[in-house]
Amino acid sequence: MAEKEKRGRKIKRKLLHTYRLVVLNENTFEERFSFKLNRLNVFVFSILFALFLIGITTLLIAFTPLREYIPGYSSTSLKKQATSLQFTADSLQHEIKVNQQYISSIRKVLSGDVKTVMFNKDSIVEAAKLEAEDVDLNASQRDLALRDRVDQEDRYNPLTAVLEANFAFSTPVKGTISEGFKPEEKHYAVDVVTIKNAPIKAAADGTVIFAEWTSDTGYIILLKHPNNFISVYKHNASLLKTQGDVVKAGEVIAIAGNTGELTTGPHLHFELWMDGVPMDPTNFIDFE
Repeated sequence: MAEKEKRGRKIKRKLLHTYRLVVLNENTFEERFSFKLNRLNVFVFSILFALFLIGITTLLIAFTPLREYIPGYSSTSLKKQATSLQFTADSLQHEIKVNQQYISSIRKVLSGDVKTVMFNKDSIVEAAKLEAEDVDLNASQRDLALRDRVDQEDRYNPLTAVLEANFAFSTPVKGTISEGFKPEEKHYAVDVVTIKNAPIKAAADGTVIFAEWTSDTGYIILLKHPNNFISVYKHNASLLKTQGDVVKAGEVIAIAGNTGELTTGPHLHFELWMDGVPMDPTNFIDFE
């Protein structure tokens, strides 16, 4: 015990032994300043100074742009770019899905995959007779207003809608119609026989929404017109316009040909659609 106490007192004396630090002028040996210190003070001061440096370094790394230069920390601008690119990618995925659905609809139009509704005329007539016995035939004010509105707009006649909009079609190519519009046979077009390499013209002002090659009908081009009209031109020898081009009525868009497996000679397979419903082109255009 005595030795331990003696050793403890010796360590305490070393820690608390006072030293004087004096700063002198080298030339005149004049004392500039001095202060007393001991080993304990130096030790405590060193620890506090080290903790201060660690704290300052941590703050600089956490709250200043200097952390970007330390390995393991990502750049703020890089994070912003990554977030922006993620939003852009999501938007592009949405646009791709919309375009795929649109292209799928166009392909159905090209292949003639149009669903028709079959009505049983006799059953409709019988049902109408049965209902007419219990129905008040006097028109209500609401019915009268609706009739006036229909009479004014005549929405059920596409020809009237075209005339009211001052919208007319021009002849895409002159020739003889070899096969007419036959929706019951799923032939939603007219086949116009013409000479090879004859210019195919746009039937009206519009935008090219499809211009590609298919094995069945060769080179195809589709135009979208005002009033939800779409015109289709098949079996062309070559196409002069690409998707996205804006064309005027009468502008040459293709060259007549005999391409595709479903053809027997140079001709134009011309279709006309309105609101997804096939229309007889001869009601709008004079091909001869």
